[in-house]
Amino acid sequence: MFAVIFGRPGCPFCVRAKELAEKLTQDRDDFSFRYVDIHAEGISKADLEKTVGKPVETVPQVFVDQKHIGGFNDFENYAKEHLGLFS
Repeated sequence: MFAVIFGRPGCPFCVRAKELAEKLTQDRDDFSFRYVDIHAEGISKADLEKTVGKPVETVPQVFVDQKHIGGFNDFENYAKEHLGLFS
């Protein structure tokens, strides 16, 4: 299972998403992730909207196995429902 997190510097929810992904990486043998800094990579909100397929108002935007999950809260809920995360 591979997650991609699109985030930006100074975003507290991006930091939380990255921390959650790091915890999942430690807890599970089948989980890894890549964090993409949209500012460093030159990715605009319009670029993200093309990838997501709908308007994007916030970051992070999280994908698991190329499926759009949503923002941090969506990712956390997904992890609880599908990845055995206990908070």
